[in-house]
Amino acid sequence: MANCILMVTCKDQKGILANVTNFIYHHNGNIINLEQHTDTKSKLFFMRLEWALTKFRIQKSEIKYRLNSLFQDVGIQVFENKLWFSEDKLRLAIFVSKYQHCLYDLLLRNQSGELDCKIPLIVSNHSDASNVAKYFGVNFVEIPISADTKVDAEQKQLELLAKNEIDFIVLARYMQILSGKFVNYYPSRIINIHHSFLPAFAGAKPYTQAYSKGVKIIGATSHFVTDQLDEGPIIEQDTLKISHRDTVSDLVAKGRNVERQVLAEAVRLYIDHRIFVHGRRTIIL
Repeated sequence: MANCILMVTCKDQKGILANVTNFIYHHNGNIINLEQHTDTKSKLFFMRLEWALTKFRIQKSEIKYRLNSLFQDVGIQVFENKLWFSEDKLRLAIFVSKYQHCLYDLLLRNQSGELDCKIPLIVSNHSDASNVAKYFGVNFVEIPISADTKVDAEQKQLELLAKNEIDFIVLARYMQILSGKFVNYYPSRIINIHHSFLPAFAGAKPYTQAYSKGVKIIGATSHFVTDQLDEGPIIEQDTLKISHRDTVSDLVAKGRNVERQVLAEAVRLYIDHRIFVHGRRTIIL
């Protein structure tokens, strides 16, 4: 039997937890996990609550309506109220160019059950990853992009995503900048990965640039995509110590490993419904 996951953003006030947990208790639900956070600056309250539906007395189709009625009855001003069921697997589309390390990692983790979602589609502007898609049994679509064809290419991508009922997108080293129009179709539903040197060492060969500067740490950042390049709310980050003994090849290899881990964790947090977007920040519960 499925679990139910409730994500609430509301004005901070007394009685929120008491009312919601009592609602679940009185309808014979068993709470599995409950996490909360109050942002003192904005005076907003964030809550993620998961409970088992095994003996819950309210039908799945009625839960959201009953919760909305509860919030209204007790005067809780809710700004966002999302409800998910664990048996409903999110559908992920992976966008990739030529670098395949993140793509392989996501597919392997999905195949092993570590990333519990459906991956029906891989989209690329090159053919390099077609064999990877074939090996994992995922539909691969190549849509070449140039400056002259970008608008038409993005329209084809959007139609493809709609046809495959995609819930969210991961840019697994997709070396193209998405237009604002494209991003607006999937707000807070496109996840990107890149090295953590930005805004330093922007552009081509960041690890070569970093090596020449003698950096002592490398890392990776995963964030939501917005119309402001590489400035979306950060989901996950990690760093790794390096030394003068590391060559450029060492930095690239170690950097790719960090990228894989950081991106996989960001995707896991997303499919587990643990990410709240709050302005330019994220709150992970």
